Amino acid sequence: MAAKKTTAKKLKFKAGEFIVYPSHGVGKIIDIEEQEIAGMKLELYVIDFEKEKMRLRVPTNKSEQIGMRKLSGKDMIGEAMKVLKGKPKVKRTMWSRRAQEYEAKINSGDIMFVAEVVRDLFRSERQPEQSYSERQLYEAALARLGREVAVVRKTDEKTAIADIEKVLDSAAEKAEAAAAEKAA
Repeated sequence: MAAKKTTAKKLKFKAGEFIVYPSHGVGKIIDIEEQEIAGMKLELYVIDFEKEKMRLRVPTNKSEQIGMRKLSGKDMIGEAMKVLKGKPKVKRTMWSRRAQEYEAKINSGDIMFVAEVVRDLFRSERQPEQSYSERQLYEAALARLGREVAVVRKTDEKTAIADIEKVLDSAAEKAEAAAAEKAA
């Protein structure tokens, strides 16, 4: 037990802390345990992903390598919200290639990339309907961003997603008004 406490000081993350795992989003480290696997002792972060009803064990020495990171700060959340206000960037490439790029951005663990996907795939009530796959990617990115915003702002996910969609709606209205003014 004493060895466990001394190694915990060298670790980047602590038990009870929320983290972002690139391909799963926000999780909570519920424990740091030692396991013997193939005759070797491994120190593992035990991460709980409540939304996915999943528990993951990650070797402590591999956490940075796989891109595990601390939650974004309030400043970074603010920057992500600014990204949402920007003009959507849609490349004129085949959907399958764009979908792969969006998927890679969502699974990168980078909040700015996730915010870009949310911005680019958002459709207001006045815009044409999305395809099923576009909607799936949008919802995955929105949920990923919403969870991180909720934990950082100490609110629930529903409220965070509502705030994000409010920013998106407002940006879409401004863009439509500017386009109408330009056309007139």
